[in-house]
Amino acid sequence: MNQRIGDILRRKGEDVYSVGPLATVIDAVNTMNDNRVGSVLVIEAGYPVGIFSERDVLVRVVAAHRDPRQTLVRDVMTTRLHTAALDDNVREVMKLMTDRRCRHIPVMDGETLVGLISIGDLTKALQHNLRQEVRELSNYIGGPYLS
Repeated sequence: MNQRIGDILRRKGEDVYSVGPLATVIDAVNTMNDNRVGSVLVIEAGYPVGIFSERDVLVRVVAAHRDPRQTLVRDVMTTRLHTAALDDNVREVMKLMTDRRCRHIPVMDGETLVGLISIGDLTKALQHNLRQEVRELSNYIGGPYLS
């Protein structure tokens, strides 16, 4: 499969849900819930400075007994961002996500944020490609070429 991240974004859309670093955890969680997503990018001056995910809520807020109405996202976000480029291969990005144990990766075009890819997006694309390959092989094996 030589599908590129840009192909996935074109199909899925380029919506990116975000909050600023001074947002409270409850505001970030509300944004995630309202949009039915598992993370939000933390954007400052138009550039991603972190990501805030469900895992951050569980580990850094709930387990740490922090008040989500008082805690700022900047204090509990993940700051080490792994990014992908539009031309990156889907398999390579899946490997990156697996190796780094992250489920969401910002997609950059140079210094510009152009989207966010989740492991679910990549799994869906892989599944679609495998179904298509099975159809093509089935048509080839049982197709009109047999006499």
